[in-house]
Amino acid sequence: MDITLKITDREGVLHEVLAPTDMAMNLMEVIRSYELAPEGTIGICGGMAMCASCQCYVNSEHELPEMTDDEDLMLSEAFYVEDNSRLGCQIPIKKELNGLEIELAPES
Repeated sequence: MDITLKITDREGVLHEVLAPTDMAMNLMEVIRSYELAPEGTIGICGGMAMCASCQCYVNSEHELPEMTDDEDLMLSEAFYVEDNSRLGCQIPIKKELNGLEIELAPES
């Protein structure tokens, strides 16, 4: 089953994309697969919460997985962090996220 995500890229352009819930993908991988951020500017660490290149702002009221210590630590050192910042690699694509609205944080 696919869900719809609303992703605003770093230029402020809104993209409505479909993401599969049955492929164990995370938000960062979806953003990469649709090339919504230039290659080499997102998911640099490969999704290990070791960089903040996939930081995004969550603009909808969806319930997300609790932040891990690794993610919390990484965001504490990142630039442009807001109260609604999360690392895209730490958000698995699940059917409950249908309609999720996020915005990519500026490149640091």
